[in-house]
Amino acid sequence: MKNLKTAIIDIGSNTIRLVLYSYSKNEGLKEFGNIKTVARLRTYLMPNEEMSEEGINLLAETLKSFRLILADYEVTDVKAAATAAVRQALNNEAIIHRMKEETGINVDILSEEEEAYYGFVAVAHSMDTPSAVTIDIGGGSTEITLFTNKKLQKTFSFPFGTVTLKQKFVGNTIISEKEREKLCTFLQEQFSSLKWIVDAKLPVIAIGGSARNIAQVHQQKIGYPLSGVHQYEIKLNELKKLGGYLTALSYDELMQLDGLSSDRADTIVPALEVFIALMSVVNTDSFQISKKGLREGLIISRVLQGNPKAYNKYNVFEESGRQLALAYGRSEEEAATLEKLTENFYEQCCKGKLFEFNDADLQLLKKSAKVYAIGEYIELDSSSQHTFYLISNQSIAGLSHLDRVKLALLASYKNRDYFARFAKPYETWISKEELKKLRDFGAILKFIYALNMTKRNVVKKLSIQKVNDYLQIEVITTERAIAELAQAEKQKKHLERVFKSEVKLLFKEEGWN
Repeated sequence: MKNLKTAIIDIGSNTIRLVLYSYSKNEGLKEFGNIKTVARLRTYLMPNEEMSEEGINLLAETLKSFRLILADYEVTDVKAAATAAVRQALNNEAIIHRMKEETGINVDILSEEEEAYYGFVAVAHSMDTPSAVTIDIGGGSTEITLFTNKKLQKTFSFPFGTVTLKQKFVGNTIISEKEREKLCTFLQEQFSSLKWIVDAKLPVIAIGGSARNIAQVHQQKIGYPLSGVHQYEIKLNELKKLGGYLTALSYDELMQLDGLSSDRADTIVPALEVFIALMSVVNTDSFQISKKGLREGLIISRVLQGNPKAYNKYNVFEESGRQLALAYGRSEEEAATLEKLTENFYEQCCKGKLFEFNDADLQLLKKSAKVYAIGEYIELDSSSQHTFYLISNQSIAGLSHLDRVKLALLASYKNRDYFARFAKPYETWISKEELKKLRDFGAILKFIYALNMTKRNVVKKLSIQKVNDYLQIEVITTERAIAELAQAEKQKKHLERVFKSEVKLLFKEEGWN
């Protein structure tokens, strides 16, 4: 599958959303359109469990408007999937038939197991957490999964979501304390019925708009220095504090709250109680957010059908890092050269007892080498600032927020002053010892980058030896590398500060003795 342009229509209980995607091997999966309608279809289910004519007409009109957008973008490949609201309607076959007749769109009703599975697919291929309990809370259902070592073990769907919980437990616009207590008791009982999540002691990963909104509100409240909610983590006590804060607000105040969508103002507290109850049953302190969910699971599955090697869930960053480097002008050959030389240099340092080998350090160095100085693509003179901004201000699949900061610090290294300036907002995140190590690693990457300044990939191997009172770095090249030698001589001062020793360079062409 070389190129793909497709649309996913997600017909949920609370919202109906059209998302447009493009996929190519080099650029990966890109979202180029996202249109949402708050329909709350779940509220149109009548006492006889059929969807009312009003609800069916609302769905049809929404799909007709989406059809016009699809025509404008010339997207003909469409996957429309309906979840709990349509699934639970006794007249769902008639609804599907009418959508085909009136809008020309084929709608598939996802089973509870399929809905849970696609959420797992999205999480497994976009996050580096190896094992977790996931929760995808929609308007009318809540899907729970358990996966270990990126393999799905169990799934279950509860027939309640934010809209149905509000209908059942909340009398007015926002929940009262007594109503909240009843809701918490109900949720504890429901989640405790799943014996395979009780005391699992795994992170809880939340999918869906309610989770994203909770993360956004929390980030606004604490003045969070990074952008993006994907792979954002909140501890249980912080989640409970946030619950207390939100419960004390009036409906009008919730409507005006930064980070909270106005259409979720009346359901955000019940959603938060769902997450807290689940964490209590699982017995975990870790609440993580996935921005990727059902829609991404559907499109990722589609891409994998055409190209089984498009994603590696066991090394998520491999693909996202490759795409990031390519997006800013780095060829795959250049990225591979920088990665190989960095690994070679680190192993030589460990062999000479300059560092103690640590695989996590090596992996971080290799990731950083791949995207080192990508800010040059924007402007050469201010490459360092651009590199730090580009990496720290976008979600990168397979990296926690802390690892994203570390990657940005390493890949943007220019000198100690710049490093200190970029690191300052994160001094409470990273210990002084770790910051020093990162600074040293940044200096190494700056030197390695100098060895490929002409981007000809002529340096093939390095070796380091202690000679008397200095370090000798022997550099083997495939041809004359005058420019690389000159740049390396200029940048070796950074290594001398790291190793507190004079460094001498010896460049040799292959086959030269």
